[in-house]
Amino acid sequence: MSRIGKNPITIPSWVEIKVDGRLIKVKGPKWELEYTHPRGVKLDIEDNQIKVTIESDEYRNYWGLVRTLVANMIEGVTNGFKKELLVIWVGYSAKMQWDTLVLWLGFSHPVEYKAPKGVTITVDKAPKAQALIRVEGIDKQKVWEIAAKIRAFKKPEPYKGKGIRYIDEQIKLKQGKTAGK
Repeated sequence: MSRIGKNPITIPSWVEIKVDGRLIKVKGPKWELEYTHPRGVKLDIEDNQIKVTIESDEYRNYWGLVRTLVANMIEGVTNGFKKELLVIWVGYSAKMQWDTLVLWLGFSHPVEYKAPKGVTITVDKAPKAQALIRVEGIDKQKVWEIAAKIRAFKKPEPYKGKGIRYIDEQIKLKQGKTAGK
């Protein structure tokens, strides 16, 4: 039995959910998301709760997954998701030009990343860092994927810690070479 899948999902009063066959529509005060779940999984709405069940053990792999995806959809249309990154090192910087993130990361040219639809990228000043990049949106997978793509432009290196890292990420620095006696 799935530990995650058996837990019911509480539906807030301001969220509207429609289940039409395998299509799930979640509508909040401002946003709306859709998801088509795999066969073999059923969603039952009772007393402001969603219960996810499976038809047979053949579909156990999807039980917890579908429950988590629906819970993330409800969380996304109510609060949204946010991932923050720090740009760390002297000479590195970031700024927004219209809907394009422009990064100067020590390459011979600036790196540009166009923000996709449904995701907002903002750049602020940060203490002890050159810039704070904030990625926000309603789809958790999309927000985290974009944050990972931005981090991949210049991953933090292990000797000085320079690069782009998540705000809660800890980099264990290596000692490096030392001169002999």
